[in-house]
Amino acid sequence: MNRFRDWSAALTRPTRSDWIFALRTTSAGLIALLVSYALRLDHPHWAMMTVFIVAQPVAGMVLAKGFFRLVGTLVGAGAALALVPVFAGHDWLFVAVLALWIGLCTFVSSLLRNPEAYGAALAGYTAVIIGLPAVGEPHLLHELALARCGEIVIGIVCAGLTSRLILPQLAGEAMSARLARCITDLASYAAGAFSGGDPARLQALHRKLIADTQALSEMRAYARLETPSMSTRAHSVRRTIGHLLSALSAARMLQTHAAPENTALMPMREALKTAVDALADADTLNDTASHIARLDNIAALAGAPPPAASEGGDPIGTLTRLNIAAEFAQALKGALRGLDALRRPPESTRRARRQPALVIHRDYHAAWRNAVRATAATALMAAFWLETQWPGATEIVIIVAVVSSLFAARPFPVKVAWDFFKGTLLALPFAFVLGQYVLPAFPGFGWFMLFVVPVLLPAALAMPNPRMTGIAAAFVINFLAFMSPRQVMVYNPQEFLAGSVSLLVGILLAIGVFLTVLPTDPSATMERIVRAMREDLARLCLHERIARRSAFESLAYDRINQLMPLLQASGRRGEALFGGSVAAVTVGLEILRLRKIRLGSALPAGAMQVVGDFLRGVARDLLVQFPGNSWAATIARARQSALEIAGAETPEALEAAASMRIIAAAIEDYPEFFRKQG
Repeated sequence: MNRFRDWSAALTRPTRSDWIFALRTTSAGLIALLVSYALRLDHPHWAMMTVFIVAQPVAGMVLAKGFFRLVGTLVGAGAALALVPVFAGHDWLFVAVLALWIGLCTFVSSLLRNPEAYGAALAGYTAVIIGLPAVGEPHLLHELALARCGEIVIGIVCAGLTSRLILPQLAGEAMSARLARCITDLASYAAGAFSGGDPARLQALHRKLIADTQALSEMRAYARLETPSMSTRAHSVRRTIGHLLSALSAARMLQTHAAPENTALMPMREALKTAVDALADADTLNDTASHIARLDNIAALAGAPPPAASEGGDPIGTLTRLNIAAEFAQALKGALRGLDALRRPPESTRRARRQPALVIHRDYHAAWRNAVRATAATALMAAFWLETQWPGATEIVIIVAVVSSLFAARPFPVKVAWDFFKGTLLALPFAFVLGQYVLPAFPGFGWFMLFVVPVLLPAALAMPNPRMTGIAAAFVINFLAFMSPRQVMVYNPQEFLAGSVSLLVGILLAIGVFLTVLPTDPSATMERIVRAMREDLARLCLHERIARRSAFESLAYDRINQLMPLLQASGRRGEALFGGSVAAVTVGLEILRLRKIRLGSALPAGAMQVVGDFLRGVARDLLVQFPGNSWAATIARARQSALEIAGAETPEALEAAASMRIIAAAIEDYPEFFRKQG
């Protein structure tokens, strides 16, 4: 119990990095506000809000989010400038086109990833923020657009400069540190997998590795925007990510198909244990030479001619495990060399001709649903505004458009929007007291700093904490929006309360939209991703062109990463689907192995036919639902065919037989995943 309390306290206690982030972000916000005051902008709080909106612990992440916020703002402002004059005097047609624009941007945002997705969503609701107040007053349009863009540019510049100049945490350093952690975590996972470690701990570590690997791939975009030299080195990360995924798959396969009684594998098994234990126990990975030498030894052992049947007792299994061990060693060695390449300065700017593909999962069904929902919500609220001519409804239309677009692609949009509401509600009393009573009585920037910084700093400290990010960010943003700091603060509680109520009502209406208009069904989303993974395997079996291994693994693990937040809330069924999704990677790799063996034409004609029939049968069972289909016939046929092929007594025949047996075992272990749902 004491250990649990210590662990919980460590999660909530701010670290040195958290303090640096909070002080740096708060300072940047104050600088942005001071610059806006000096330029006498009408809404200086937008510059300060922008600082907190784009704030990230890593400098490259600030630059990336700031860049795409600027792009999204410019595109949205351009859309408003184009639409308002065209539809002047046709208010109903204008709001209809504006709602369609929101839907289009939400659709694009749902297909992209951060920070690109953020920029696409911003382009949609920025047009609403600028265009809606200009309805009936088109002379204000250019003034609103220029003011909004200028305020946001000031915030982005202040956030970017401070993140780069004040105790910066650079994306390149963060990438190197994360990659080193991924390698040591992979070694820890392999050490436990090869020695029969705790299954629950191994499963948790496996999930962490997948998430960290995907986060590493996202950091590439941040690094490219940080410094020109990092752009070249970030390309080596593409290859290194592929090596990490390959090593993770191989370790999982060796764990799943362990053969402790096979004495022929003892030298390789001992070499593996020595290598991964040394990596897992390493405090730092500054010197990778000794680790690479051990992995070279494993590759040499695994590349030796397979032992005779009398030595191993299972020639098919022996050869397969040796091949997998060689793949593990080569992939882990590639990851270590990638770490070395990331740490040292680039030798040249010449890029490799071919980079391993990093393919991402795109859910078009969810994107269309999000687009329709955002379009409908914006159109309905805008229609209410036009019909009633209620001035406060403008704020409601804007916040409904923002929330229904910005949070649409989250796995649980209702929860994210509810956290946003809680942070907004929490900010209300602080903003009311300071904005309506304290600051009007104590004018001046010095008093503003004295009273506001003690409120902003704790919230900024909470923002890096994943459990508090949503509420803390909403608190800061809406605290500034409610207070609306100006050089001369005035007492006007009626306007304050009207704007606050409109904002809160708008968030609640957006949550109602998420709950009632095409609501998100996590189980349906999971099934779409699982179905896509089954279709991927079928394509591997049937497509004329053999896919690159790196591309398949990248897409498969990206789909798994999208599944993970949904599976965590699905109980036992989620655990079964997670295990099956990882097994699907193993199946895909073995399918690729079979395809390449057939392509080499080294199998006898009869064996070639058996392998081809097997692949077509697997594809059929993946795609077609037969009454009572349980894969039993396919599994039995696979094992029988493996015995027939192994009779050819050639290395290629043994490899093909082993691959078929592994596929059968994976399908048998996770029937719920591989069985097509009706």
